[in-house]
Amino acid sequence: MTQLQQTNQQVTPDLIRPNSPIVVAIDKASLNEALQLADQLDPSLCRVKVGKELFTRCGPQIINELHSRGFEVFLDLKFHDIPNTTAQAVLAAADMGVWMVNVHASAGLVAMQESKKRLVDAGHDTLLIAVTVLTSMTEEGLKGIGVDVAVTEQVERLALLTKEAGLDGVVCSAQEASRLKQLCGQQFQLITPGIRMAEDSADDQKRICTPSEAMQNGSDYLVIGRSITQAADPIHKMTQILDSLK
Repeated sequence: MTQLQQTNQQVTPDLIRPNSPIVVAIDKASLNEALQLADQLDPSLCRVKVGKELFTRCGPQIINELHSRGFEVFLDLKFHDIPNTTAQAVLAAADMGVWMVNVHASAGLVAMQESKKRLVDAGHDTLLIAVTVLTSMTEEGLKGIGVDVAVTEQVERLALLTKEAGLDGVVCSAQEASRLKQLCGQQFQLITPGIRMAEDSADDQKRICTPSEAMQNGSDYLVIGRSITQAADPIHKMTQILDSLK
């Protein structure tokens, strides 16, 4: 183990583990904007998600800053490469102390198995999940890359492959959650984006699902962006959402 790896594993402070399914998407373009938003949230009420743009601009510093504020972090980088490269990237994320990280299921069974094995071998409890079919992908789009099946069929196929690989769950829509729980079991974690409160604007989301609907369908974690981040009082909004789930 390198000195850098040792340092990364040792500096993670005690994090607050919220009894909450909410994961707030920190979709900001700079460190300052991201931290201003984080300072309006409460780590006892939610976890936070860091995606490709923010991490590419800020690097591990954003993870360290969020950890220092007590937040558990879902690092949403969707690794997709040959097995060794994918597994090493997953391990690097876990070395930073993130709560959850993801890969593309289409990287294949071996890539997912190797990624999980390296987490276990290193003693990490980071959750490893997979992305099945991107929400922007249509059946026509799948055909364009040589996958001549319905989107729902491909989602189910890749979810089952993810379970076979020993991963903890998948990202899925609320509409897919019930079926995937049936296929993959109650312990298979489902992380659902595109969640809005009933009174919120639809914005660019064609299919809106409320938090209570998603949880009833079988989702375990709800990735919520603008409904919370654009609220006048984000903490009050989170409290409203949690109350709606009781």
